Amino acid sequence: MDFQMFTLVMLILACVEQGLASCVVDSFMVKEDFDPKRYEGKWYALQKKDPEGLFLQDNISAEYTIGDDGAMVASSRGRVTLFGFWVVCADMAAQYSVPDPGSPGKMFMNYQGLASYLSSGGDNYWVIDTDYDNYAITYACRKLKDDGSCEDGYSLVFARSPRGLPPTIQRVVRQKQEEICMAGEFQPVLQSGAC
Repeated sequence: MDFQMFTLVMLILACVEQGLASCVVDSFMVKEDFDPKRYEGKWYALQKKDPEGLFLQDNISAEYTIGDDGAMVASSRGRVTLFGFWVVCADMAAQYSVPDPGSPGKMFMNYQGLASYLSSGGDNYWVIDTDYDNYAITYACRKLKDDGSCEDGYSLVFARSPRGLPPTIQRVVRQKQEEICMAGEFQPVLQSGAC
């Protein structure tokens, strides 16, 4: 009986360890051979997993452009609630750099709110997957745990149209959400045209 209990405990520990190992942020795959020129243009957020703190709540869109120097910049917009009651449309701007040219899907984003009440800072901005024409799923981890998994991260599912994604693409997106250990954590993003 002791051997059976030991075997059961070891099996459970192995399953837990394997589950944790797959959530190590550095093991997440990003879009291979990411092409910023094809990513350029307008995207609408359809789903999001928020980080801790203030974050755009709905009507989120982003317009990505590529400068003459090849660097990507973005202007984003969305509604945010301030002081618990004041709902405003907020504008953000971001510039992207690629620390490792061998992995262009792993960028660093410097962002700033275009009003004094919005935050500024920098986050990783990883394009986990995109087909450039229909959808993109992005990921950022602001704070790592000691085991390499993410303590405070966020993700957005973007579409070229604010009306949604077909079922075949929704299945791909759900798979990618599982791969970044955020399955079941996303909420829909209202796209009512308010901003």
